[in-house]
Amino acid sequence: MGVKALFFDMFGTILDWRTGVAHSVEKILKPLGYSLDWFEFADEWRSLYGPGMEEVRSGRTPYVSLDAVHRRMLDKVMARFEIRGLPDKVMEDINLSWHRLDVWPDVANALPRLHSKFLLAPVSNANISMIANVVRRNNISFDAVLGADIARDFKPKAIVYQASAEAFALEPEQCMLVSAASHNVDMKGAASAGLKVAAIERPDEHGAGKSSVTPKVPVDMLAKDLNDLANQLGV
Repeated sequence: MGVKALFFDMFGTILDWRTGVAHSVEKILKPLGYSLDWFEFADEWRSLYGPGMEEVRSGRTPYVSLDAVHRRMLDKVMARFEIRGLPDKVMEDINLSWHRLDVWPDVANALPRLHSKFLLAPVSNANISMIANVVRRNNISFDAVLGADIARDFKPKAIVYQASAEAFALEPEQCMLVSAASHNVDMKGAASAGLKVAAIERPDEHGAGKSSVTPKVPVDMLAKDLNDLANQLGV
């Protein structure tokens, strides 16, 4: 069976989360008199992403949105940076930083090319409202928003990829996960669920040149960016 749908990891693959979070938090906290390494703050928050979701994946807690996971982890980040006593309204505004991310430069041109041949959907751990906001912010479009919210679980569990394929009435092998090349756990999870996998080089996800561009797991395609992927897919 040929590939009919492309499923996109969002954070790091489509979205430059590190720059977006750092700038958003700085915009909120700097006028309040705080001065810190904003990128270090973003990195610290992101580092708690996996452990926060593991509570759900393990079955220890019921499914909650990624917004809720981020909010729980934000308390820990604030404590580590010795920031205390902020009003709830400010904390919620900081938490919405993940809704204000921008796409990598190749995305706006490449997605319409890919859309000419394939169904497109985010298959992300982000909740639907978060994806809707970043999609509108960046003026990009997809055929659906799939992933954690419809599966009620988090990647890399197989149900997330399989439920996304089912939503398009497709078999897993008719779907391809498009992921940053350093996201080995995500790519391995997708392949184990029966999907094809395309790895995209995103060397700057964790800072200039700091992210690996060589997958450590088998992939079906490797591309420099989304335009290169479109070229390889013949669109």
